Amino acid sequence: MTSPLPAIHIAGRRIAADAPPYVIAELSANHNGSLDTALAIVDAAQAAGADAVKLQTYRPDTITLDSDAEGFVIEGGLWHGRRLYDLYQEAHMPWDWHAALFDRARQRGITIFSSPFDTTAVDLLEDLGAPAYKIASFEAVDLPLIRYVARTGKPMIISTGMADADEIDEAVDAARAGGCTQLALLHCVSGYPAPAADYKLRTLSDMIQRWGVVTGLSDHTLDNTTAIASVALGAALIEKHFTLDRAGGGPDDSFSLMPAELAQLCQGAKTAWSALGQVDYGRKSSEIGNAQFRRSLYFVKPLRAGDTITADAVRSVRPGFGLAPKHWDAVVGKRAARDIAVNTPVAWDALA
Repeated sequence: MTSPLPAIHIAGRRIAADAPPYVIAELSANHNGSLDTALAIVDAAQAAGADAVKLQTYRPDTITLDSDAEGFVIEGGLWHGRRLYDLYQEAHMPWDWHAALFDRARQRGITIFSSPFDTTAVDLLEDLGAPAYKIASFEAVDLPLIRYVARTGKPMIISTGMADADEIDEAVDAARAGGCTQLALLHCVSGYPAPAADYKLRTLSDMIQRWGVVTGLSDHTLDNTTAIASVALGAALIEKHFTLDRAGGGPDDSFSLMPAELAQLCQGAKTAWSALGQVDYGRKSSEIGNAQFRRSLYFVKPLRAGDTITADAVRSVRPGFGLAPKHWDAVVGKRAARDIAVNTPVAWDALA
């Protein structure tokens, strides 16, 4: 007897490999300093068919220090030359916006939750009734934060970008030790953007086997190919950054999906999941009308009852409504059980 698949439930939605993929639209910094833009992103995520929209809850002082010292200025990559403090000051979601965003999501019927980056963020989100929590990749090594989130009793999703297997072990152990009973992991590459070849999607199968929890993908590639392919390897959740305008100039806009692309992801992921199905070698409903294009045995000469069925009286032809051609040897040499008209399918009850 096989064990049941691991599953979690967020706001009443069952999430597992045998359920349609759960698509999360990551709002991140794509509000670009405008609450109206953030609210519009919630609306657009719901319209595109996403299951949830996710925020990031921090302030610059809860995530870094106001310093110009070595290490506090970014070198290389998308944000080269920016001070960490300045980047997070620009990117952060003001805490007094959260209630409005939670209210808008509830009005629109889309689930909303967030990634907290310290314990005060968790406390804020608890006050707002967040149904789940996401631990961002760079916080996967913050075991005290993971334990604090676990104590809420809510489902927890941990992104694993940059974490090695030992660090994932530690994060999973911390979540479970803190009391988390609904845990999911997201395979992730913390590049912005990340090339598809870096994702090594076969890792998903290993993660599912190794940790035995619901597993999905946090995808930072520039299109939907990687995310949709992950479904075939068991991804039950897909997270993608989402914006209204990729050219909007915000810190995350350039590697985010736009509304039409998110809609394509939602549909494509569900189609891929539906296509997986179960092992089935039987004839499918869409094939029934094509039976006429298979070969089968037909009588090509008229026969009287009692006549011997000779080799030149039977042919393998289309359509496929007679006996299968594999029965040729069982037919030739038998006698006709009744009068047989030309061009009629061979059937067992025609043989004496």
